[in-house]
Amino acid sequence: MAQVAGNLQRIRNGERRYAITPRIPGGFVQPAMLQKFIDVANTFKATLKITGGQRIMITNLKAEDVDKAWDMLGMAPAYTTSNRVRSVKICPGTTFCKRAKQDSVSLGMKLEKLYVSQEMPSKMKMGVSGCPNSCSESITKDIGVIGTVDGWQVYAGGSAGAHPRFADLIAEVATEKEVLELVNRMVTFYKENAHIERIGAFIDRIGLDAFKEAVLGDLANTEAADTKATATISAAAAANVNAEPAVKLPGMGINGAQGLQAGEPITENSIIREIIEVYPNTIPALQEIGMGCLGCPSATSEPLWQAASIHGFDVAELVTRLNNLRKGA
Repeated sequence: MAQVAGNLQRIRNGERRYAITPRIPGGFVQPAMLQKFIDVANTFKATLKITGGQRIMITNLKAEDVDKAWDMLGMAPAYTTSNRVRSVKICPGTTFCKRAKQDSVSLGMKLEKLYVSQEMPSKMKMGVSGCPNSCSESITKDIGVIGTVDGWQVYAGGSAGAHPRFADLIAEVATEKEVLELVNRMVTFYKENAHIERIGAFIDRIGLDAFKEAVLGDLANTEAADTKATATISAAAAANVNAEPAVKLPGMGINGAQGLQAGEPITENSIIREIIEVYPNTIPALQEIGMGCLGCPSATSEPLWQAASIHGFDVAELVTRLNNLRKGA
């Protein structure tokens, strides 16, 4: 099946329907661009939905209409996996809001330009709030920034969803430059050391102190700091980074049962989380058919047959392909 530049939403009566979610930095949209969304929806009888990430989803598209929709929007088709930076949620900040303490729009737009659509070990969301009211819900973002009277608070590890987690305060800094430097260090350290896990799970696995030790470094010496991560960590912290999770993640040995072991064949009942942990070389094949959000508990705890059914693939063919990869065929 040819790759479609959209996210499969549902399969009804054998017909696939897709959604596209064009990038709208900060949720700021000009009337002319908004009219293009309306034209696409009217042309293809699609539905527009405002997302929590300050974007507009166009859903209920047929496969043959996806590229046409992108063309009408004047945008290149977005072929991406779900394990990437999804969006940077930005509040109005001092640009528009009387209560704001810092310019969240300026900082948020910089983060958007630097990171959105970058590939990551798992999905990542960012939020920038101009004051402690945190209208961008920064405390529930993988990376969150909150403006204060004196500067910025920088957080990491937040998430909502099935396993909500408040982010941890990593540092309080005075300038936008320091925020950008610290975010770069956190993203780099996470990309280089994490398994298929959100930042919060990564921090829980290695320990908050180890994470801080790795990313803070000489941050206060902004003259010496450059835009590359300069983190160094102790031997003990390094051991934690390389350690396996202390608690099995969803799908690994569910209900106390013995999970998939190295050398064992993949079956239609194998749990996706176990497959990608034991045989990581299968990940590209799974992402290729749309099973991209490999860090999502609701997806990774599914048996292969269930995921194949949801995505409309023949499970027997998928099992054969994955086992060929497992054996290096």
